[in-house]
Amino acid sequence: MNLTAAARLAVALVAGAIFGFGLSLSGMVDPARVLGFLDIASGHWDPSLIFVLGGAVLVAVPGVMIQRRMAKPALDRRFHLTEKTAIDAPLLFGSAVFGIGWGLTGFCPGPAVSALATGLLPVILFVAAMAAGMVLHDRLPARRRR
Repeated sequence: MNLTAAARLAVALVAGAIFGFGLSLSGMVDPARVLGFLDIASGHWDPSLIFVLGGAVLVAVPGVMIQRRMAKPALDRRFHLTEKTAIDAPLLFGSAVFGIGWGLTGFCPGPAVSALATGLLPVILFVAAMAAGMVLHDRLPARRRR
């Protein structure tokens, strides 16, 4: 492994650890808290996650502004950004499935991976189902192209 690959791996590990710690600290890994935030109609709405989402926006916006001024990232040859900008049926369908899954389970992919550290069966099942869905998503379009 060369120095650049090792540096990328180290940065990814540190960034992932900070992200996971932040998700745990904010309560995003607790499905009951997330469902309390999503359930506006019951009269028991928990607005505390608005601060988590607001904090994410406060970090992301300056990051995107800086990235747009850079020719390339520090540890890679180019930025790996989507070139697709159209709002199409697959995007809407995927967004709906994501939202329904989040609303039913209280897990979002990032917090679910962080919650794996708890070793709880519902978390393990959710992450396994999510991984299976990712594999299916990658395999089905490949079959359609053949």
